Formats: sequence, structure tokens, C-alpha cells
Amino acid sequence: MTNTPATIDTLYSINTPEGIALKLAPAGPVLRFYAWFIDSLIRGTVMFAMLWALSFFDRAGTGVFLILAFLIEWFYPVYFEIFHQGKTPGKSMFGLYVAQENASPVTPVSSLIRNLLRFVDFMPFCYGFGLICLLSNSRFQRIGDIVAGTVVLHQDTEHRVSEETTIAPVVPPVPLQLNEQQALISFYQRRPMLSEERADELAKLSGPLVGDRAAAADYLSGIGRWIIGKR
Repeated sequence: MTNTPATIDTLYSINTPEGIALKLAPAGPVLRFYAWFIDSLIRGTVMFAMLWALSFFDRAGTGVFLILAFLIEWFYPVYFEIFHQGKTPGKSMFGLYVAQENASPVTPVSSLIRNLLRFVDFMPFCYGFGLICLLSNSRFQRIGDIVAGTVVLHQDTEHRVSEETTIAPVVPPVPLQLNEQQALISFYQRRPMLSEERADELAKLSGPLVGDRAAAADYLSGIGRWIIGKR
């Protein structure tokens, strides 16, 4: 009888419309706490500065402060998640970002839902319900994430080259089999974690597909980028 080794990671796979399996790595509670703490410090600092500035306007200033504090508390994460690729400053600092469960960019509606439901996660105090929910499922989703269909992912594991990359998508010069597409997608995903020398070494193993190109790794990454739909 053989024993199957147990896995201790939390990776899960999704399939793209092209039939490509992508592995995603949900972020655990520790890094998420650190990111939340940084974001809380930023919000707190901004609110304190506003309170000091508006304190000179007596009751009118207090009213304006309460309105602005409400907007910052509830819509600070929504703004960054929608307009900064799912990353608040805290999440960006620790290599995390919010996405839909299928790895597509988080939608405005989903971002709004996951953040407005923080009051449920916070109950009965100190995010008690949220922490229990987060620890009870393999994707580390709090209640807001489950309802919104979102997940917090590790950027360094799943993020397939930054949107600001200089690598342009390349149309495959020949029809590719499914396993070939999967290999190129895997290379594209791993590229940020490889040195230039190692990336070129692996790229040249593809043989005729790259030929004697000088920038073999960039060429294959461009094809992988095209296959995954980033065109």
C-alpha cells in the first residue's frame, strides 16, 4: 500500500476560458492583519489631520469631519481596490491584492459589498466573526469575501507579471497544443521569480519556437501574456 503525501500549501486552481489551469495562493490571516494595520494607520493619520484642521470651525467643522471620516473609513479600500489593481497601500506593501475568485480583477460591486460587510465581520468585537470564518475555509475568505465572491491573493505567487510590464503580448506564430499553452502560461507566471539568465536558459529549451532570438524569455513571456488574454 502506498501513502499519498499530504500538501501543506493552500493553492487552488481555476481554469481560464482557454482551458488553462492557473494556481492561486490565498493570503493567510497574518499578512492580512499586517496589511490592515498599515491601512488603519494611514486612515487614522489622515483623520487626525482633518480633525485638527477642522477643529477651528467649531460645530460646522465637526459635522464636516464626521462626513469625511465616514467616507474614508468605508470607501478608502474600495477606491484602492478598484483603481489600483486590488491593492490598498497596506496590501501593496506585503504583496497582496484583492481579486475575484476566478482571478479576474475585482469589480466595483464586489469591492463595495466586501467592504460594507466589514461591520458583520467585526462583530461581536475585533473582527471575531471574520477571523473565525477566515480560518474555517481553505481560501481564507471572511464573510464579506464569501458574499462578494472575492479572495485576497499573494501577488508574488499568482500575479503574472505586473500590468506596468514592458513585455508586449505576442501572437503565437504557430497553433499551440493545450499542453504547450499550459507550459507557456506557467513560464509567464514564474518569470518574475527567475533571474534573467535562468529565464533565458529555460526559454531556449523550447527549441524552434524561439530559434536564435536574443530575448527568448521576453518572447515566450509575450506569448504567454497573449494566451492568458492580456492583449
